Amino acid sequence: MALKLKTSGKVFLIVLVLGVVYGGKVFWWDKRPQAAKASAEVGRVLLPDAPEASLSGANTVMRALPTEEAVVNGGTKIKWEVMAWNSQFPLMYANGGPVTTKGSLIDSAKLQIEIVRQDDCNKSIADIVKFAKDYKGNTETPGVFASYMGDGMPGFFAALAKELEPLGPEFQPIAFYAMGKSYGEDKVMGPAEWLKNPRSALGKTVACVLRDGDMNILLKWAGDNGLKVNPDETTYDPTAINLIAANDFLDAPNKFITDYKEKRSLVKDGKKISQDTTVGVDGVATWTPGDVNVAQKKGGLVTIASTKEYASQMPNITITIKKFANDHRTDIENLIMSLSQSGDQVRSFNDAKMFAAKVSAKVYNEQDGNYWLKYYNGVSERDHTGVDVALGGSMAFNLQDAANTFGLGKDGIDRYKVVYTTFGDILSKMYPELMPTYPPYAKVVDKSFLLSVISNHPELLTGEALKQAYAPEMTKQVSSKSYQIQFETGSNVVKPESYPVLDEIMKSAIVAEGLKVGVYGHTDNVGAETANQKLAESRALAVKQYLIKKGLPETRIESKGFGSAQPVADNKTDAGRAQNRRVQIALGQ
Repeated sequence: MALKLKTSGKVFLIVLVLGVVYGGKVFWWDKRPQAAKASAEVGRVLLPDAPEASLSGANTVMRALPTEEAVVNGGTKIKWEVMAWNSQFPLMYANGGPVTTKGSLIDSAKLQIEIVRQDDCNKSIADIVKFAKDYKGNTETPGVFASYMGDGMPGFFAALAKELEPLGPEFQPIAFYAMGKSYGEDKVMGPAEWLKNPRSALGKTVACVLRDGDMNILLKWAGDNGLKVNPDETTYDPTAINLIAANDFLDAPNKFITDYKEKRSLVKDGKKISQDTTVGVDGVATWTPGDVNVAQKKGGLVTIASTKEYASQMPNITITIKKFANDHRTDIENLIMSLSQSGDQVRSFNDAKMFAAKVSAKVYNEQDGNYWLKYYNGVSERDHTGVDVALGGSMAFNLQDAANTFGLGKDGIDRYKVVYTTFGDILSKMYPELMPTYPPYAKVVDKSFLLSVISNHPELLTGEALKQAYAPEMTKQVSSKSYQIQFETGSNVVKPESYPVLDEIMKSAIVAEGLKVGVYGHTDNVGAETANQKLAESRALAVKQYLIKKGLPETRIESKGFGSAQPVADNKTDAGRAQNRRVQIALGQ
């Protein structure tokens, strides 16, 4: 006979069963050993911590730092000769060490690179010539690259092209990339008086490597201030800035530090006379650690002009021979990709920057990582005499920066073409016997490798390009020069014959990308001052508009008119009035 439960009994039994089930879940099922879900490696997602960061956003990824273990990956072998120069941080980080290391960007690109310090440009040129000859006989020969100061390349290319000419056009040198630039460390150092009054530098001397990038900083500063430079290092011209030849960038400051002196033939009225004079070293053109040596060992000099102001003047330009590059097109493009990614890492993360600094110390076999990091960033320190001086300063490039350098950016300005032709023209004019000509830009710069990377890998363009910030109004001038620009009578319409003058002003402004451009109009005193003031303002504005049309941002240019209030010559003569009708171009901050 079946047992029947009352309703109350049924409820009790259900509650009892549920309690047993719940207790079993809590005290046994939930506590049993379980297989864990597989961990997912999501990378190191960090916000950038470097002040010049090019990467931004919550998804920004800092790559794992390369190991220090040298790797043999079977890839193309390259020997890369570099000067001791902080603009090479992207190469240092990307390679992982003096030789390619496991886990580095260069390893991922299946390349094997040995980075070698070579401060002697003549030696690196000779090494490239030897490589070209060897490669012509055996295409399995490891590649040889070299990196130079961009503004010094006309001279280097002229020498290389001549040496390689017998091998045929395929073996001519080409530039294919810029991984960074000097951003303050290359400079002219001189007495503070030169800043207050540039004409006080006339009759003084500057030690430098002749026809080198640092000498070009002096040439630009002198040219922008209307000062002559004596190209003959064996004579002394009291009406010009004189050059003292140095063997390398460290010898130049050493000549100042050790109170070096030499005899010179005196120049009078442009002619050498039979009278000698003894000259010392008043200023120096050098780069880090040369500027640091001057400050720490003697002091007394300040920065007169540097690549901080002439911000486009000195990109780090890498070259090899045309045939090797074309034979290894994929390798070159992979290299550009690696260096551009490295530039973003170095620019965005202090750990990556520190890693690059440590590799630099190993490659250069000098100082330690902290030293190279410090002067990569640039600092202000007290020199031996207690004066504050600016030392160091370089910047890594990402892909957008490289594109902007070679005219492949949004503004379309080929900055390097302007730099190359500007200083090529200056040096061939100064030294016609040594460098009567130099190779055309289009023959020595091959943009096809960079263009291919830009076109095929837009994901690498996410990093922000370097940007210059300009003050609303110029308060400090680095240089000032008057130009005789021809306008239609009584108007602000520029005559076509003055377009080349305006183009020269544009080129000067492109090289000095770190400076604001001041355009100031002046008239003679003929006529009513109200009309003169209005005409001066409108003519200055016309020049400003021309420069904007050519590509300069409007925020970079200020224009003002001063009427006849600031004459530079006697308004009583025709010649004097002609001088007073001028447009003055100032570069400053």
